[in-house]
Amino acid sequence: MTTRPIEILFVDDDPIDVRLTTEQLAKSKLHNRVAWAKDGIEALAYLRQEGEYAGVSRPDLILLDLNMPRMDGYQFLTEVKSDQELSSIPIVVLTTSDEEADILQSYRLHANAFVTKPVGLTEMGKVVGAIEGFWLEVVRLPLDRRPER
Repeated sequence: MTTRPIEILFVDDDPIDVRLTTEQLAKSKLHNRVAWAKDGIEALAYLRQEGEYAGVSRPDLILLDLNMPRMDGYQFLTEVKSDQELSSIPIVVLTTSDEEADILQSYRLHANAFVTKPVGLTEMGKVVGAIEGFWLEVVRLPLDRRPER
């Protein structure tokens, strides 16, 4: 029996963080595909399957940085969680901040989890492994990623 890959959208403007996280996810025993959006505007186009993103699969999970150009993580959370077609996609805020105000605001905007990015490669591997273990192995995600039309 073949299972479909887990689709992950990583929204982050730092290519180094994206590379490190993607490398950790590639080591997974779960089959996954990671798409990258550099900011909230690009991520919304991806989620809404607009332009170059026509026909892409909706993600099962979004990893979201807060501090990005054009549209930051807070604005993105507001847009996604107020859109009936997108609001059920789990969003894990994965950011360098550990400020209480950022944590509180993320949850007020309906983030599903808040994780502070660690500094070291080993620690980053542990964090990505924990996210993966919980969100991709323990939690049950909806199977149907098609937009409701």
